[in-house]
Amino acid sequence: MPHPIKSPRKLIEVALPLNAINIAAAKEKSVRHGHPSTLHLWWARRPLAAAGAVIFAQLVNDPGYQQGGGFKYGKNKKEAAIERKRLFKIIEDLVPWDNSSDEIVLESARAEIRRSWREVCALNRDHPQAAELFNPDKLPALHDPFAGGGAIPLEAQRLGLEPYASDLNPVAVLINKAMIEIPQKFAGRTPIGPIPDNDRKARLDIPREWQGATGLAEDVRRYGAWMRAEAQTRLANLYPPVEITSAMARDRPDLNPLVGKKLTVIAWLWARTVKSPNPAFSNVDVPLASTFVLSNKDGKDAFVEPVIHEGGYRFTVKMGRAKDQDAANNGTKLSRGANFQCLMSETPIDSAHIYAEANAGRMGARLMAIVAEGERGRVYLAPTPEMEAIALTAQPTWKPELAMPDNPRWFSPPLYGLKTYGDLFTPRQLVALTTLSDLVAEARAKILQDGLMAGLLDDQKGLETGGTAVTAYAEAVSVYLALAVSKMADTQTSLCRWKPSMDQSIATFGRQALPMVWDFSEANALGGMAGDFLVSLSNMMRVLDRLGTGLPGFATQADAQNQTITSGKRVSTDPPYYDNIGYADLSDFFYVWLRRSLRPFLPGLFSTIEVPKTEELVATAYRHKTKEKAEAFFLDGMTKAMSNLSIQAHPEGPITIYYASKQSDTENDQGTSSKGWVTFLDAVLRAGLQLTGTWPMRTEMGNRQIAAGTNALASSIVLVCRKRSLDAPTVSRREFLRELNAVLPEALDEMTKGSGEDRSPVAPVDLSQAIIGPGMAVFSKYSAVLEADGTPMSVHTVLQLINRFLAEDDFDSDTQFCLHWFEQNGWATGRFGDADTLSRAKGTSVDHLRHAGVIESGGGAVRLLKWSEYSPDWVPQGDIRNPVWETLHHLIRALKQDGETGAGRMLAIVQGRSEATRQLAYRLHTLCEREGRAEDARAYNEIITSWTAIESAANIAPVEEPQGNLFD
Repeated sequence: MPHPIKSPRKLIEVALPLNAINIAAAKEKSVRHGHPSTLHLWWARRPLAAAGAVIFAQLVNDPGYQQGGGFKYGKNKKEAAIERKRLFKIIEDLVPWDNSSDEIVLESARAEIRRSWREVCALNRDHPQAAELFNPDKLPALHDPFAGGGAIPLEAQRLGLEPYASDLNPVAVLINKAMIEIPQKFAGRTPIGPIPDNDRKARLDIPREWQGATGLAEDVRRYGAWMRAEAQTRLANLYPPVEITSAMARDRPDLNPLVGKKLTVIAWLWARTVKSPNPAFSNVDVPLASTFVLSNKDGKDAFVEPVIHEGGYRFTVKMGRAKDQDAANNGTKLSRGANFQCLMSETPIDSAHIYAEANAGRMGARLMAIVAEGERGRVYLAPTPEMEAIALTAQPTWKPELAMPDNPRWFSPPLYGLKTYGDLFTPRQLVALTTLSDLVAEARAKILQDGLMAGLLDDQKGLETGGTAVTAYAEAVSVYLALAVSKMADTQTSLCRWKPSMDQSIATFGRQALPMVWDFSEANALGGMAGDFLVSLSNMMRVLDRLGTGLPGFATQADAQNQTITSGKRVSTDPPYYDNIGYADLSDFFYVWLRRSLRPFLPGLFSTIEVPKTEELVATAYRHKTKEKAEAFFLDGMTKAMSNLSIQAHPEGPITIYYASKQSDTENDQGTSSKGWVTFLDAVLRAGLQLTGTWPMRTEMGNRQIAAGTNALASSIVLVCRKRSLDAPTVSRREFLRELNAVLPEALDEMTKGSGEDRSPVAPVDLSQAIIGPGMAVFSKYSAVLEADGTPMSVHTVLQLINRFLAEDDFDSDTQFCLHWFEQNGWATGRFGDADTLSRAKGTSVDHLRHAGVIESGGGAVRLLKWSEYSPDWVPQGDIRNPVWETLHHLIRALKQDGETGAGRMLAIVQGRSEATRQLAYRLHTLCEREGRAEDARAYNEIITSWTAIESAANIAPVEEPQGNLFD
């Protein structure tokens, strides 16, 4: 029998300051300058705030008293609360982005991690493997086997751990190498590159000491400037300035001051074209323009006006608002999707015609407008024949021939004849990107030569063979130069849009897909703004300047199902989310450019023609032919990967696993559930892991492009797991339900109220996910829960049972009627007969409800009153029939009209029903959010998020009220 490990509960298994983490994580999403996410694009990164807080709380012992397993640990309840509050303060200081480089804050967190580790080592000093597993002078390393964008390994390094990152995807591996491996390997180096002659500021700003990766970053800047200068020489003919002529200014008085001047072009705006379906104009390539608006900023409005003449058309540019603004807004588009109308005849152009034209190779493009940089901002110009002709002279010598997948969910361009990744770029864009890609190799040779001339030693070993001398250094600098070219590709495709409200070009990946774009922006690759190589590089180096400290890191390509890197290490990881994101397919967009630049010296990482996909753990139906086969593949593969972690991870302490959930990810009326969530949980439990905690973290901002109007990823559920005992018992369904019934009421109480200063209340939108944690903790500690027929209970059934708990709160009969009526009808009018039947079933009547003041009844119809219809003169003491429903909506009215103080005064009067009122608000928010009633959900969320302040205004303490029995 193996010797047991003495492992105290960790902070993350007991309590977290969720509010502080959520606020910092959401705020971090708006940080651009210097944030690691700007090094290179990756999808669905975890915020550093969340990753750092989770790692810290995963490694630090909870101070509460613990007994069992052959040891005693911790303090009494009062002392533990004080100590926990101190640990929370460390997390609260750690998570804000502004503190990410604050050594005092970081060292405080590192010290706590080291202290907890020494305590664990002391508890296990008599363990037979103490020398191997419990060295008090060396913290276990941390491994993320699904490293992706690298937030977790980077935060581990920041917190004083040795980070290991692995991923199947070579693009992800390269990003991790660029963040945790290369900067440490070449930290403290003095730059060797010559300062550009025109960079006087760089000469003045040379530091005396090059700390961390600042010297490496400076060399990347210098050789990047050399590449940009070379590209300027080779590409200048394709990117000429535009000269303002008197003819241009004839109908444009605003151009008169610019006549004779040459302006730098910011972007060329194009519309795709197809032959008109009208036989009278079948020889005309008509535009597919989703808008003619160029700018809609106040006082700077501009639009394209097409002019039909001589059997064709031309584009002019007008300043101000169009006479028919709706027509300008919609361009030639009739409706969503590929549905336009012929500019010449107004004949509809349906998607079938566009498909046929595009796939026959007859889809072209027509220049609609030119955007230039004037003396006082953007200048919009009509296209010139010369400008269009110059674009057509570009003759690329290479293009990525890798085909995009046949998966319209993520890739719609192939439907319209753009079959390969190379087809996404204009000829001029291809010339620019291939020129810069080739210059990476030239820069590497130049760095090597400069290093040897500076007297640096060379062992002729590169990065892949562990070199640290000048050859490896030249390759290291080249990695960042290649990443800059790859990042630039995101801004240099025919899928980039022009955004009139911002007067700028928007990059290709606005969301986790490559959608078709009909009128596109071709940014100037030499324009000195977004889309320029040096602009991308400069933003990236703000990241590198902050790196290069901490223990050495290691990034490796490995399949999570088979890797052995985890052995003896802590684990925190963010696996793929079932079928939400096609990482491998999407990253091929960047891989084709990175491979061209880096394969000569990183042949192992870029050995395949495309990103490996066969082993990728996503449930893509198109790849596996059916949804059922995709689900089986995901379940089997994720189970194997999780088992691999369970077996290899350091035996002391939990594993933390992120899963991104969706708002209202439901299956009819069966509660919060989804195929991905169920399958993922099933894989975790099959792997022999037991849940000891779950935490919903709100890490996304609502203004993201992918979130707008969609059921978007909203929360990261952090699963805290330990290895389940091999001799875990089985229990019957009845025994499981009895235990669940004892655990969930207390858990719900803590989630919705918090627990003193130790816990933050869970946001209403997260409650359905959060309650899964304690329920699954009960379920997962058993080897099986057996149904009446002896079969094991499924994860899906467990989730149904847990979610049913939220739907069966014990409210008064009037409130029960209102809940069910609202669920069926909302605020809309329903039939009296239906209301009469429902009210009888709930033990009340329509008359009672009318007298209670919660409904309006008459003419054979019934409807619920909205909060805005409730009387401001309401006096609870004089209301002989006062359901919880009425109290809640009066509180909402008071909050809306009189603020927290007014709501507090009212709550003070009805304090005996305070808890039931708050629980009803949670219940209604969950219902509204699930059914897409955004405005109603907002009102209920506001009352919940203001509850603490309302209670303070009421000067009352939260009242404990008994929870009804769940499974009676």
